[in-house]
Amino acid sequence: MSELQGKVAVVTGSTSGIGLGIARALGSAGAHLVLNGFGDAAAIAALREQLAREFKVRVRYDGADLAKPAEVRGLIERSAAEFGRVDILVNNAGIQHVAPIEEFPDDRWDAVIALNLSACFHAIKAALPFMRRRAWGRIINISSAHGLVASTQKVAYVAAKHGLLGMTKVVALETATTPITCNAICPGWVLTPLVQKQIDDLARRDELAPEEAKRRLLAEKQPSGEFATPQQIGALALFLCSDAAAQIRGAALPIDGAWTAQ
Repeated sequence: MSELQGKVAVVTGSTSGIGLGIARALGSAGAHLVLNGFGDAAAIAALREQLAREFKVRVRYDGADLAKPAEVRGLIERSAAEFGRVDILVNNAGIQHVAPIEEFPDDRWDAVIALNLSACFHAIKAALPFMRRRAWGRIINISSAHGLVASTQKVAYVAAKHGLLGMTKVVALETATTPITCNAICPGWVLTPLVQKQIDDLARRDELAPEEAKRRLLAEKQPSGEFATPQQIGALALFLCSDAAAQIRGAALPIDGAWTAQ
């Protein structure tokens, strides 16, 4: 597959989990990659080399802290400076904190909103001029089933993911007459490090075996009883970058085992 040959994709939160699944899908189609995220420096270097070798594309890593607006802008500007273009932006990086609203720490609210919502705004604002210059672009925001429905004890995450869907629609309208599209993917439960922490917390809180905690987590929300996979989300992101998806604009596409169908 080479439909993205020569294009440049910036994928935030792409050193593991959903972001890495998306980066792999875009790399498999020929896109050069800019990875971003936290992790062990040696492991990230090995990942970068492995992706470059496997897909025969250029792969750059940028350690920008997306909680800081100047660093978000720097991520986009450095990517454009190195590759001469930014064609695809995937806003995937996110964090979670769980607590009832009366007990929700102010600093955790600020941190979740900064990374899960504000960073997406700053990245889109910085990337759009490069896409307009080349008259082509794809912006994919990774929202959540929690962008469509709510759950208790996740006020910041739910607010941020709902806000991200609103931002997606605004950007889609503002680019509607251009070859630039903006859409959102709304995963349900995906077995990522973020979700694994919630499984571990549930197991510890209710004194459950890990497999039973996993089963309960899925049974509560996801009727399919199965996790979605980073590979499935990557395949959907790749489709949104294709010509076949040129008139999918401002959509919120669930991949959630019927969670939001209830």
